Amino acid sequence: MTSPRATRKLRTAAAVAGAVLTSLLTPVLTGAPAQADHAGAEPGPIHAATTYGWWNKGVVWREEFEAPYTGQMGPQWVANGPGQVWHQNGMLTLNATSEGTVSATLAGAGDEVGRWETRLRSRQYGRGNARYRVLAELVPATGAEENCGARNIALASYTPNGKAASVYARTLPNVAYKATNPMSLGRDQWHTYAVEVTRERISWFIDAHVVYTEQRDDLLSGVPLTVRFTMEAKPDRVMNVSRMQMDWVRHWSLEAPNLQPVDAPPTRAGVYGKAC
Repeated sequence: MTSPRATRKLRTAAAVAGAVLTSLLTPVLTGAPAQADHAGAEPGPIHAATTYGWWNKGVVWREEFEAPYTGQMGPQWVANGPGQVWHQNGMLTLNATSEGTVSATLAGAGDEVGRWETRLRSRQYGRGNARYRVLAELVPATGAEENCGARNIALASYTPNGKAASVYARTLPNVAYKATNPMSLGRDQWHTYAVEVTRERISWFIDAHVVYTEQRDDLLSGVPLTVRFTMEAKPDRVMNVSRMQMDWVRHWSLEAPNLQPVDAPPTRAGVYGKAC
């Protein structure tokens, strides 16, 4: 039987087919993330929000990518780099070409703490050239200094068709905590990735399971964070044409207590050499 969510996606397919393509420094024309209203909503595939009890309380915003921009509100996603960033069949899609990094960043003030989760898949079309890195991150929000990635938190970092996804958190001057989770990342395989950032710790979740929790004092940057999706190219290399697609991305406050423990192994302490 077709699920309500699948039916809803099919109904919007014709509408999203005409969504605006974007490229270098062009805004992705989507509306503002939907405000919290889950009455009668279907959570969809199992994910951390339902497993740990975030779903019905403390929703800050939701972006389901189920309708193109209507022109009634300002652009919320900003694209950067060659390639295309667009709505495709109810998904935010980043199409990466044979060269150059392409990304989509959620504009706005951001939050220092909270819970963020996305459902993501990727595909590599070619072989024989360099492989893109798929990144789902929290990055400093509008007005904050990015420091060359030195204050980013990764929900997921991996190469298409790989066997593991990494998570990390970085703070100045060059602190980096990182860990790797073995898993299958084959063509168009869906996975959910979440991170919970509190004043005392960061916990990472993959497919509704907590995989790492880090509590060391120098982990938290204290800056407002927003969501960025990136297909990261290697400098001066010809890349395999690839894409990444997000079914949804959602943000909750810390209002709801976790229904299950978030105890998990710590990450590894290291150094981030690209800080600026």
